Amino acid sequence: MTFVVMAALLASMVLALIRAFAGPGLYNRILAVNMFGTKTVLFVAVAGFLFGRPDFLDIGILYALVNFVAVVAVLRLSHYQELISGPEGPEDMEGAYR
Repeated sequence: MTFVVMAALLASMVLALIRAFAGPGLYNRILAVNMFGTKTVLFVAVAGFLFGRPDFLDIGILYALVNFVAVVAVLRLSHYQELISGPEGPEDMEGAYR
């Protein structure tokens, strides 16, 4: 039963990676990377249960914290870049400082 759960998690992780690389927009890609991180935490927890290693839960919690901080940092960075360049993009800002 646990191997079925691990296989399902791996399949959903592959689908999240496909969405991250082929996403239509930046926020969809960031959401897909966040989903991949969440599935990774679940995978580590299930693997810890399967192998009888409760230490893996600590690793999973640490990875969840790093994933959360990284996603928030990338979202803030993308928000500030959008504020600087404008919603149209940097190519429309060429004549703004002349």
